[in-house]
Amino acid sequence: SLLAEVVVSPPYVFLPVAKSLLRSDIKVAAQNCWVRKGGAFTGEISAEMLVNLDIPWVVLGHSERRALLNESNEFVGDKVEYALSQGLKVIACIGETLEQRESGSTMAVHAELRKWLAENVSAEVAQTTRIIYGGSVNGGNCKELAGQADVDGFLVGGASLKPEFIDIIKSATVKKSA
Repeated sequence: SLLAEVVVSPPYVFLPVAKSLLRSDIKVAAQNCWVRKGGAFTGEISAEMLVNLDIPWVVLGHSERRALLNESNEFVGDKVEYALSQGLKVIACIGETLEQRESGSTMAVHAELRKWLAENVSAEVAQTTRIIYGGSVNGGNCKELAGQADVDGFLVGGASLKPEFIDIIKSATVKKSA
């Protein structure tokens, strides 16, 4: 069995086939869902549709959707709230600026996020929320990143399509063995 929880997020049209071909310990996520109950929103996929397909996860607020489709924090927040209300598990992306990444302050942002959750939601939520890192994770940097205090996992992009994805999954043991 896997050492980490692994969730793959193919395009919508491949969700059922991916789910049918993957081992049962690898879950699937949709790449997005609509902000409220389904209706006449041509081309949108509702949270209810994902639940009906037994798709347990959804990725919301990805940087590409924010940048290209102008999804605001408020809109993404509404999507997260609705998806959770329908019983989906959510990977909510909040993003970093290029300046934050280049200045090396992203990990401080992770610590601040956990602190914000503790102060604004609850200590329990702060402790149990998995804050995952999604900035160009690959086989070469995954162990170092996995060892960071407030990194509980990764949102892997292109490297997930390469053999090094196995090394990234295995890097989950860094904290456990430390």
